[in-house]
Amino acid sequence: MKHITFYLDFVSPYAWLAFERLPDVLEGLNYSVVYKPVLLGALLQQHGNPGPAGIAPKRAWTYRHVTWLGHAQGTPLQMPARHPFNPLPLLRQSLACSDDGGINRFVAGTLLRHVWQGGQDALDAQRLTALAAELSQQQRPGQDATSDLPKALLRANTEAAQAAGVFGVPAFEVDGKLFWGLDGLPMLRAYLDGDAWFDGPDWDAVSQLASGLPPQNKDTPAS
Repeated sequence: MKHITFYLDFVSPYAWLAFERLPDVLEGLNYSVVYKPVLLGALLQQHGNPGPAGIAPKRAWTYRHVTWLGHAQGTPLQMPARHPFNPLPLLRQSLACSDDGGINRFVAGTLLRHVWQGGQDALDAQRLTALAAELSQQQRPGQDATSDLPKALLRANTEAAQAAGVFGVPAFEVDGKLFWGLDGLPMLRAYLDGDAWFDGPDWDAVSQLASGLPPQNKDTPAS
């Protein structure tokens, strides 16, 4: 059996789409999945990446694109009333249901549906209270979104993801290999199917490819 680590942040619409698509793409395979909530903003900041929401035309395109993708793959997706938003309360709520940084599919799905179905404000106080109640049977004794343990687990998950080379979500790690994005799912399937391409040189060779761009000082704008 192959073991897959699914890195996600509930603020990402692509994480929701991939969460729903994963069982169909991997149908017939023997595998297990652990869902690891991480702070996407920290992953982006590590590489100086503003993310799609940091570029106005790309922000509009991203929202348009994910709404269409939801329609195309049959996954209900409505943009929340505000986006982006600070996902920390949701990430910590999810990890109040964890002992080791991993959450189960029920918890992950509950959080993702909270954000991506209904078009409401993901951080509305009444909705957060209802969300906590919905997850009450999953929460560890004495833990909630404000406890120290969920905060520590989120920090540890994010640091582990950074160390593994995760630069965005959704990301899937198996056998030390990372697959990124909704459109990386067919490639993940091919690897799990034993596609011989993964035994060849191309996976590692691309990391050695020389860049044609000159080194750039962060303080000096490109001319």
